[in-house]
Formats: sequence, C-alpha cells, structure tokens
Amino acid sequence: MKIASYSNEKILERLLNNKSDSNYWTYITELRKRKTKDIYAKSVSLTQSKIVKEKNIGIDVMAQFGYPRLHKEKTLKIYFNLLKTETDISVISSIFYGIGHNNDNLTNKQIDIICNYKRHRSAKIRYSLVFALLAIENIKAIETLIELSSDKDADIRNWSTFGIGAQISTDNEEIRKALWARIDEPGQDVRYEAIFGLATRKDPGIKEVLKNELLKVDDLGSLLLESIEAFEDKDFISLLEQQIAQNKITESINEKWLLDTIEKLKENQ
Repeated sequence: MKIASYSNEKILERLLNNKSDSNYWTYITELRKRKTKDIYAKSVSLTQSKIVKEKNIGIDVMAQFGYPRLHKEKTLKIYFNLLKTETDISVISSIFYGIGHNNDNLTNKQIDIICNYKRHRSAKIRYSLVFALLAIENIKAIETLIELSSDKDADIRNWSTFGIGAQISTDNEEIRKALWARIDEPGQDVRYEAIFGLATRKDPGIKEVLKNELLKVDDLGSLLLESIEAFEDKDFISLLEQQIAQNKITESINEKWLLDTIEKLKENQ
C-alpha cells in the first residue's frame, strides 16, 4: 500500500511507534503536504511532549508545513519558545533546521538568540546552527558563520564557508579574509567553496589559485568551473581549451562542462 493512501492517524502511529527510522522522512514529508488543520494542531501538541522522539516529530512536520508554507510566524514563535528551556541536543538541532526553512524574516533578537549557540560543545548543534543562518544578510549572522568557518569540524567549516561564500551577497574584508583562510584546506569541498566565494567577489588574488586548481585535472569539479565562470576572466578560455586539446578529461569532469564554461566566458568578453 502506498503511503499516500495512509490515514493521518496511521502515519502518525508509524512515526511514533516504528523502531526503525528508515521511512521517517517519507512519513514527515507526506504529513507536510496534506496541509490540514488537524495535522498542524497535532504537531504543535507533540512539540510540548516530554518525550524527545515525539517532540522532534512535531518540530520536523512544522518545519516545512504546506506548499506554499503555512503558519510560518506561529511555527517560529513555538520554536523560539522551546529554545528558552530545551537542553536536548537532537531537539535543539531539529529546531535549528526548522528555523533554517523559515529564516527569511527573522528579527535581530531571534538571530541573536540562535547565534549564542555558536560555541556549543555539540558539533551537531553547531552544524544545524549553520543551516539556520544560511542566506541571512545580517551582520551578527555573518559574523557567526565567519567564526564557524574555522570550526574544528570539517563539515561545519564546509557549510559555513558555503554560507559566507555563496549564500550572501555581502562583501567585506572580514568575509574575504575568512574565505582566504580556507584556501589551503586539505579537503576539496571546503577549498572549492572558498574559491567560489572569492571568485564571485572578483578578488584579484584568486586568479592564480584558479589556474593552479585547473591544472589538477584529477581534482577538477563542477564548482571550480562555476568559479571560473563567475570570475569572468577571458584568460581562462585558452586554459580550458588546452584541457580539451590535451584530452585531460576524467570521470569527474566531462568535455561538455568545459565547453559550456568556455562558451559562457566568450559571451562575457
């Protein structure tokens, strides 16, 4: 039987009683799509439970309830009320992910509240905090992402660097300094996010870095090509053509991607 044919009660029963989490997000997504008052009311009720699993279910359903989103203001109010007393790591993380799905109109006070978790001992909370702050053009939010971009956890560094590099248009010395600090990252994901952020800001120093990365054919990825496109320097046309002429094409990068990038650079000449 398809999940879409299940009653609200049956899906909630599965969520509450299943020992396995294998279908957890499938059930959550189905409830979000149904947009009925009783589902939202039940979710609100679950957020008040003393049982962590029940509380997380309520938070997760509300996070993206309705298409388009419904009850956003009420949902945020519930989330921030929960943060006043909540100590469980998984619940706080769920709240932050929920905030991240509804963060386009956060107040300065709300941003200050969540930024206070930036040095929490739990990497899970710091990671979800990054998600809560993505795409927010706010000084405190940006400062927090800058700090988290040097976190000891690589995943947090990666997402924070993505946050300040690609998700905001703000450009200042602090942001560029933070991005440059990630250029020598051993991990390609973080390094490429930093490169992209500097390339989109047309930082002149990134040109040589782009050239050097381009020569590392085995490591060449689509984000690097996007960075080259964003930098809009015609000198890369010949360099990319050389990659094709020398048949330096790997499984990670194909000729069509290179040709598309060349074409875009030519259009901007």
